[in-house]
Formats: sequence, structure tokens, C-alpha cells
Amino acid sequence: MDYASRRSQGGLFEGIYKVIMRRNSVYVTFVIAGAFLGERAVDYGVHKLWEYNNVGLIPTLGIL
Repeated sequence: MDYASRRSQGGLFEGIYKVIMRRNSVYVTFVIAGAFLGERAVDYGVHKLWEYNNVGLIPTLGIL
């Protein structure tokens, strides 16, 4: 298989790029959804880390 025929098939990243970047509305939706999900993931991770580091340190505040 020569280089020209491999180039015309495209790859995984090129396919994703074509789907996401085809229209501005799809791109903006993808960015907003990614920001929302990323924020949720970071918040969950920081919350779990905080709970792990503070187990049993503040029983008077009602935090388990």
C-alpha cells in the first residue's frame, strides 16, 4: 500500500475532527459539554481527595 492510498483513508483523529468541526454549533456544543463534564470530574476527584485526607478530623461539624 503506497502513501497516497493510505492518506485518502484518513485516521481516527481525522474522522473525529471532521465530525466535530463540520459545523460551528457542533463544535461549540462539544466544547461546552466537555467543560461541564471536565468540571464535574475535577470536582468529584477533589471532593474524594478532601474526604480521604480529613477522615475523622472534624466530627463536631457533622461531617462523616
